[in-house]
Amino acid sequence: MKIFLAQQNYHIGNFESNTLKIIQAIQEAKSKGGDLIVFSELCICGYPPRDFLYFNDFIEKSLHSIERIKKEANGIAVLIGAPQKNTSSKGKALYNAAYFLADGHVQQIIHKTCLPTYDVFDENRYFEPASSWNVIDYKGKKIAVTICEDIWNLGLHPLYTICPMDELKNQHPDVMINLSASPFDYTHVEDRLAVIKSNVNKYNIPLFYCNAIGSQTEIVFDGNSLVFDKHANLCGKLKSFEEDLQSFTLTNDGLIEEGILESTSNISAAELNPEKINPSLNIESVYNALVLGIKDYFHKMGFTKAIIGSSGGIDSAVTLALAVDALGKENVMAVLMPSPYSSNHSVDDAVALSENLQNQYQIIPIKNINDTFLKELEGLFTGTSFGIAEENLQSRTRGNLLMAIANKFGYILLNTSNKSELATGYGTLYGDMAGGLGVLGDCYKMQVYELAKFINRNDIVIPINIITKEPSAELRPDQKDSDSLPEYTILDDILYQYIEQTKGPDEIKALGFECDLVDNILKMANRNEYKRNQFCPIIRISPKAFGVGRRMPIVGKYLS
Repeated sequence: MKIFLAQQNYHIGNFESNTLKIIQAIQEAKSKGGDLIVFSELCICGYPPRDFLYFNDFIEKSLHSIERIKKEANGIAVLIGAPQKNTSSKGKALYNAAYFLADGHVQQIIHKTCLPTYDVFDENRYFEPASSWNVIDYKGKKIAVTICEDIWNLGLHPLYTICPMDELKNQHPDVMINLSASPFDYTHVEDRLAVIKSNVNKYNIPLFYCNAIGSQTEIVFDGNSLVFDKHANLCGKLKSFEEDLQSFTLTNDGLIEEGILESTSNISAAELNPEKINPSLNIESVYNALVLGIKDYFHKMGFTKAIIGSSGGIDSAVTLALAVDALGKENVMAVLMPSPYSSNHSVDDAVALSENLQNQYQIIPIKNINDTFLKELEGLFTGTSFGIAEENLQSRTRGNLLMAIANKFGYILLNTSNKSELATGYGTLYGDMAGGLGVLGDCYKMQVYELAKFINRNDIVIPINIITKEPSAELRPDQKDSDSLPEYTILDDILYQYIEQTKGPDEIKALGFECDLVDNILKMANRNEYKRNQFCPIIRISPKAFGVGRRMPIVGKYLS
């Protein structure tokens, strides 16, 4: 049986575009002698559709797309993902479903069983789980179809009471096919290989795994669709962060005719969540995820041009390089806004960076504007000393300038705050925290340095002085980040234990960190939840990002 995997980038709610893309892939697979073509989870409507699923019109448009697509299922069978209405009087209104199309008709519908509610997922909010399980009989093969999370319910402590493959194995399937929308994070590619290998080893049949690619605001899908033979040998892998269409021939003895890409002995089980942060872990994939996140956010929102406040620091430099890669140098504007506290080398470094990247830039000193603000506040501020209010006023002046230019010329402001700053509140609301998309908001400071090294892997793009100089907000004389924060190597380690590992203060202290330091950092993280709650969407690259996947109370007392 010749099976095609169609790894595609969908646009949530854009039924016309998604449908045409699917039909084109079907026609290509049919022209190349395909027996079956497989698409990813909820490909018709895009994943995750979230509360669009409450709109009957949204569901009707999805069903209409299936009517169009099933006409193409002649001479080839098609597996597509879409919501299905629950006609029962009990349970949620919808199923997360896989439609099996053949001979111009919907032949069978498979429902997802395991509905995740952790991290960025909230499927139990919308869908009813499967209550029956049946293989698909097609061309002499019995096909066990599962949907994404259905193959992750393995291990000593499964999350769900039912494992669909345990129900299906009694029907003696010849092959497993999984329609997936599995988001990227810097640990997940290895996890995925290990989980799929575990399924093949458990059931002793080959597995075809089709994943989505593309970015949906915060969430990035990396593709990397996989094919394993019955001996758990990796026989196929589709491209990373790109659309792809590949075929594989399943033999009658459970092997893949195209041969072995990588032996099972070379694929080891990965740690689902590393105990310590490794800033360089899969840094190339992190870079590619951020570029795709920017590119798709702009394309799918109908935006074309980005503006960035370029300070001569590492965060804005990396953000600028990512934006140029994603959008093209002609579509990125850097604005340098020196204050009296800005060092000469900061301006020089920022200029050198834009000259290296060949993007346009402007220099707008903020002294006169900021002085006007201070003059108007002079009476109210009489008798007080220079402090945080005056520092933040500079940042908000810059934010106003950036937004004025953005409004005037149709730019979208990209935010440059990193995860270490957002965690500790080291940023100014309505100032340097302004923006339409947080590019580095899920990257710890040490990861930002690793990204800079990766950008400079072939040539000096980011000036070396930007990478080596001590970081500073430059809002007062001789200011350094270390005046307010511990060294980033230590800070990032502690934050990682709190955010990604969800360890409390005593657990973190037991790892050898200084007690008062742990208390202070965790208090900063907890106290600044109100700032993060007002922040823009963040491109997710870690197992636990700020935003929809981390839901913390703003007024919580814990650690305050």
